Amino acid sequence: MTTNHSRLIALLSAIVVAAALRLVPHPPNFSPIDAMALFSGAYLGRRALAFAAPLGALLLSDLVLGFYHGQATVYFSVALIVMIGMTALTRVSTLRVGAAAIASSILFFVITNFGMWMFSGIYPRTFAGLEACYVAAIPFFQNTVAGDLFYALLLFGGFRIAELLVPKIAAKSVQPA
Repeated sequence: MTTNHSRLIALLSAIVVAAALRLVPHPPNFSPIDAMALFSGAYLGRRALAFAAPLGALLLSDLVLGFYHGQATVYFSVALIVMIGMTALTRVSTLRVGAAAIASSILFFVITNFGMWMFSGIYPRTFAGLEACYVAAIPFFQNTVAGDLFYALLLFGGFRIAELLVPKIAAKSVQPA
């Protein structure tokens, strides 16, 4: 097995494990989805796989959990978060990962709640209805931020430790001479 193949398997395994964690009971919106998308965008590069891995993992977990209202906006948000990972995390650092995780939380909040307002029928399609939708979602936002930061730390930090312990999966520039 080549180094690149071993690295790819390790990266995809981390994404699958993150998706599986979504199936474990957790507080509302405290999930690994956004961090998984950031991680995929940062490490899988500008390939179709960077989008396919987190979206596929999300779909598999949704097959177990069931489909839900606003699902399309969640998938759209995840695809945009992959793009954040691709652009903002070309160099991975604690500060960059933290900032990207918070940006992902905000993006997810704005898009998915807009979708809830637009398509659920729960809120009137007025500015007051949009405002009510966002206000009702505020209590969930803190869990989104906490989950995104926690799982980003787990994925990015855990993978960095794995790279140090298993040089075969480290990027060529990180491998010891």
